[in-house]
Amino acid sequence: MDVYRACGVLHRLDPGPLEPLPLTERSPRRTAAHTYPPQQVAALQHLFGWLDDDYDKIAVERAVRELDATVLRLPLVYGPSDPLHRLQPIVRRILDGRRAILFAESMAAWRASRGYVEDVARAIALAATTDAAAGRIYNVAEPDAPSELDWARLVAAQLAWDGDFVVLPDDRTPPHLRHPGNLAQHWIADSTRIRDELGYAEALDRAEALARTIAWERETPAPVSPQAFDYAAEDAALTRG
Repeated sequence: MDVYRACGVLHRLDPGPLEPLPLTERSPRRTAAHTYPPQQVAALQHLFGWLDDDYDKIAVERAVRELDATVLRLPLVYGPSDPLHRLQPIVRRILDGRRAILFAESMAAWRASRGYVEDVARAIALAATTDAAAGRIYNVAEPDAPSELDWARLVAAQLAWDGDFVVLPDDRTPPHLRHPGNLAQHWIADSTRIRDELGYAEALDRAEALARTIAWERETPAPVSPQAFDYAAEDAALTRG
């Protein structure tokens, strides 16, 4: 879904007002030439060797549309084998025995569409094997989009964690917990079209999807960046209140 103008607004690459939500397949696409800021591209290249400054799915869509192909716009995909370990920031802190987990106010409220990996794979298979999907564009996303704070609470409930989530003003939150983008721009997509036209629906409920993802995170921990888990800075922010 990084083809949408909302992605450019989020990363401060596309000027102008916030993009209306939810994002549909007709929502405006980015006008920015680059999908992500250079520093984000550099940070992700060790995981995605094909990612460079010219990365742009809009050009890919333009090419495959000439073949009457189907385009699927995917959400934030979580689940086993996620190279980004999207649940790690919460799971790791809970397993490390943290009694309080901090959120910057803007990040706590931010909302983005997600999809469990097996459900997303099912959507891809369904589109690939349904003749009616030819030439169509589909958003793939769970029907709702909890905030980052609510998502963290769902993860914590799976781990029976009874600590506290603490939301601080951005300027009192340690830098490693802040996002440089414009988090007033949420990234919520409407997946009605694929549900109505292809009969897509999630096969797993969210609780089971999270349980499987958390189990994988515990069995396959990612390398830990000390900068991303600066507990001394977090404790100092908690003390200041």
